[in-house]
Amino acid sequence: MLRNLLFILFIPLTIILLLSSCAVRKEKTLFNAPTDIITDTLKQVYVVNNQGIGDLYYRIKANDQLAVRNLQNKEFGAIGATIAQTSGGSGNGSGVQSYSVDLDGKVDLPAIGKVEIAGLTRREAAIKLQSLYKEKLLKDPIIEVNVVNLKVTLLGEFARQGNFLLEKDNTTLIDIIGEAGGINKAADPKTLKIIRGDRANPELIYVNLNDINSLASKKLILQNNDIIYLQTTKSAALAEKMTSINNLVQPLLVVINLALLILTITK
Repeated sequence: MLRNLLFILFIPLTIILLLSSCAVRKEKTLFNAPTDIITDTLKQVYVVNNQGIGDLYYRIKANDQLAVRNLQNKEFGAIGATIAQTSGGSGNGSGVQSYSVDLDGKVDLPAIGKVEIAGLTRREAAIKLQSLYKEKLLKDPIIEVNVVNLKVTLLGEFARQGNFLLEKDNTTLIDIIGEAGGINKAADPKTLKIIRGDRANPELIYVNLNDINSLASKKLILQNNDIIYLQTTKSAALAEKMTSINNLVQPLLVVINLALLILTITK
């Protein structure tokens, strides 16, 4: 009798959960915004609080960490190399010496000293340093400049979550998803969201990965400190919720069965 009563109570609860699958998924969602409802009807790309395209090529700023290498000489710029030991640079964990851009926009490099570099793209910085090193030290150098502190953060239903470096200009959303190993089976491709810019008033970019035309949007060229979040499907969220409820109900059913068995034996 008690078992039947519990079963009667369990059925309405299941129906309520099925009817409220959106609410169940929202419980598990990070960074909720009122405009997230757009994902139910999203065709391609939708932007909230549009801040414009901005620079497609990153411009160096104060406090950036630069890796400077001469591609003609592998020892140039490497940790432990003589030319790197003359500066105040620091290792960046990738085996290449890095140099910090001061608040005044200058970087202090071996042999050529302080160079004004803030505001330049990576390519412009490389050309400037190449000219200076050719004039003062190196024969026909080919200078490469990378900003080693640029990153985006992937959270949610990706094969790998975490921080991913933007190692080249014009890195796209698909580049980074590929680097992360793709998306999980439980991911809802219509719910990808990029949070960009000022955290107090961010730009929100919603992307439907199901539509190939979404790839044409220049908004999918990633910027430093972008947060990229991907939700689960409603069915996956509901299944997880049902599993949690089942884990609570099953022990109770065992106790009830045991009680009924004892009552049956003692009659």
